[in-house]
Amino acid sequence: MVLLAKDIMDRNLLTMPDTTDAWTCALKMVEARKGYAIVTRDGPGRPAGIVTEWDFLEKVVARGADPKAVRLAEISTPTVHSCAPDTPTDEVATQMASLGVRRIIVRTGDQVVGIITSRHILSVFRQYIDKLSAEMAGYQSQGSPLG
Repeated sequence: MVLLAKDIMDRNLLTMPDTTDAWTCALKMVEARKGYAIVTRDGPGRPAGIVTEWDFLEKVVARGADPKAVRLAEISTPTVHSCAPDTPTDEVATQMASLGVRRIIVRTGDQVVGIITSRHILSVFRQYIDKLSAEMAGYQSQGSPLG
């Protein structure tokens, strides 16, 4: 069985208009327990970028900026990498690693339907490794030549 992006994605997205101030966005991120917000422009389904905890550290905190005066349009990363819902998770992980990103959105056409984070990938692969380990232990206990 191959796991696909749609099988592991988080459908509960945090989106914020690009006119939102960094302070308000940070509060929403904490409340939602998310390390990101998808930044939108011209409506909720149109991603204009993504803002992460790193953007807050680098572009607000480290610069001593007033988070109530900084708009998300100023600090968000405009490039939002994406994949299709039917993309196998190993391809998603490879794409994230090659791009050096910890989050990738899942799209159906122009519509954002979910997000996959590095935590999702790690969780899925940990479950996979645990399952393989249990199966190997079962073979070894049966006196197979693997042991």
